[in-house]
Amino acid sequence: MDAFLTRFQSRIGAAFEGRRTNPAGLALFALVVLSSLPVFWFGFRSLVAAWSTPEYSHGPLIPLISLYLFLRELRRVERPDPALPVTRWPGVLVILAGLAVALLGNIVRIPDIVTYGFILWLGGVVLTAFGWQRGIRHQLPVIHLVFMLPLPQFLYWQLTTFLQGISSELGVWFVRQAGVPVFLEGNIIDLGVLQLQVAEACSGLRYLFPILSFSYLFAILYRGPVWHKAVLLLMAAPLTVFMNSFRIGVIGVMVNRYGIEWAEGFTHFFEGWVIFLACVAILFVVAMLLQRLTPNPLPLSEAIDLDTGGLGRISTRLLEIRGSVAMAVAGVATLALTTAWLAAQPAPPDPIDRDSFVLFPRNLEGWSGVTAGLEPEIEAVLGADDYVNTTYFAEDGSGGAVNFFSAFYAQQTEGSGIHSPEVCLPAGGWEIFSLDPHTVSFPDTEFGTFELNRAIIQNGRAQQVVYYWFEQRGLRYTNDFSAKLGVVWDSFRHDRTDGALVRFVSAIGPGETAADAEARILAIMSEVLPRLPRFVPGLERD
Repeated sequence: MDAFLTRFQSRIGAAFEGRRTNPAGLALFALVVLSSLPVFWFGFRSLVAAWSTPEYSHGPLIPLISLYLFLRELRRVERPDPALPVTRWPGVLVILAGLAVALLGNIVRIPDIVTYGFILWLGGVVLTAFGWQRGIRHQLPVIHLVFMLPLPQFLYWQLTTFLQGISSELGVWFVRQAGVPVFLEGNIIDLGVLQLQVAEACSGLRYLFPILSFSYLFAILYRGPVWHKAVLLLMAAPLTVFMNSFRIGVIGVMVNRYGIEWAEGFTHFFEGWVIFLACVAILFVVAMLLQRLTPNPLPLSEAIDLDTGGLGRISTRLLEIRGSVAMAVAGVATLALTTAWLAAQPAPPDPIDRDSFVLFPRNLEGWSGVTAGLEPEIEAVLGADDYVNTTYFAEDGSGGAVNFFSAFYAQQTEGSGIHSPEVCLPAGGWEIFSLDPHTVSFPDTEFGTFELNRAIIQNGRAQQVVYYWFEQRGLRYTNDFSAKLGVVWDSFRHDRTDGALVRFVSAIGPGETAADAEARILAIMSEVLPRLPRFVPGLERD
């Protein structure tokens, strides 16, 4: 035991040999970090919640990888000469910019903005602690932290729909190459007896984010020309989409031959891991091929710098952070901003004064309605606080029906928000034949004349006319991105982020034209719109 303790003490002594702890520098660094936590806490809580989902379950690994990259870079840099001047003030400006972004995210209650501000702030801390000349070399690990952040919700759904479409088309192509007859309707793969839906979980996003992170790490560790690194980084996204499509094709072939169980449960999960590891293996193969293009190719073991030796010893150099006027200013400014934010915390917003959609009338003048609930899994994806889904039939027996759907969200800033029909329709097998802005007028209502989206969708020979818009606190938007900007502005100005999707759908019957279906929709709208503000309230504007 004595010999063991002697060896242990000697190793610890060797690790810290020549190390100089700087109490003043550590105290100022601690002041900057600890005083900033209340500003970023809102974003951190949202980040942890996002990491519990399959798409972002890789998130906790990203900070560890970034720390490895940082220590690896620090190992390559010699200690600075204390006599040389160090430029730290640009880092202070970046710290303040990151805090400003985070405070804006807190004010408008959008956690994603807070986490973006955190990464900017962290880059400023590195620049301040090490100086501009050295700190700029450590920004690649900071940038890598972007891969731990969730996408904004509306971008997530747009990207999901885009990848679903590509994966469906390529997956069907693979199935056909295996000689299996197959037909694609939207995102539904029809094998004749069985049908497979390429759901949101099959879009490939849960592989795309970790593969992008891995390719970024791979490009940094790769020893070769810059254009080699660019190839490894840029090929990650198309490689992931292609391999995910191959997975869908394999599932289609296996389901056709052996049954639906090949698309469910452990087998489905296992196939996903195989594809992920296959993507990693392909990146290694590409790295080997790129090395063969160089005059003096390296073996793969040397082309990828995986040396982790000495990182524990190097980490002790963080104890030598030098105190500086810039770090002191950054700490005092951070403390002042945090104190001001905590003192000015706004009161929780009042509940929205509105009627529940349960009270929305089923019978309108000349129309009788039937209200139906959505499937539980659709409700979960929708994430609305309240919704109405009523189909109205003409009482005069003229035929035709109009479906009125509206989903209300009490707040749209903390991971919830409206899903555009452009995202939802393809998942049900419907394709958007046309989509254009269209102006309607209801002068006897507070809506007056306004613009909405008019779409014609089709599934096989069946066609429907769709009118929809985003009703946002008394304003109407046709673009979901503009609606999100409106949410940010109204959150800042009026402390309101509620809103709703409003949609009317009518089928184009045999012998009818789109104008006939539109006439029915306009007739229902003239009855619905005067009643809608009770359920989707506006606000008083300057």
